[in-house]
Amino acid sequence: MSRVCVVSGKRAMKGNKVSHSNHKTIKRTQPNLQDKRFWLASENRWIRLRLSVSAMREIDKLGLESIVRGLRAGGVKV
Repeated sequence: MSRVCVVSGKRAMKGNKVSHSNHKTIKRTQPNLQDKRFWLASENRWIRLRLSVSAMREIDKLGLESIVRGLRAGGVKV
């Protein structure tokens, strides 16, 4: 399973770690992804999503139904 948020599309970023002597080393920064189960009341079942914590806050704000509707419109199987 790749490290990509289902809702926001966040993925790993690449950048430089710069030392005191200005020597640059490539590093990767991973998003804060969590495996989470949500109860989808309209279908009377649990759904499992792999999403970032910021996407969890978005679900709290907008509601699970609207997020799932948007995912299905984009072609994601939920």
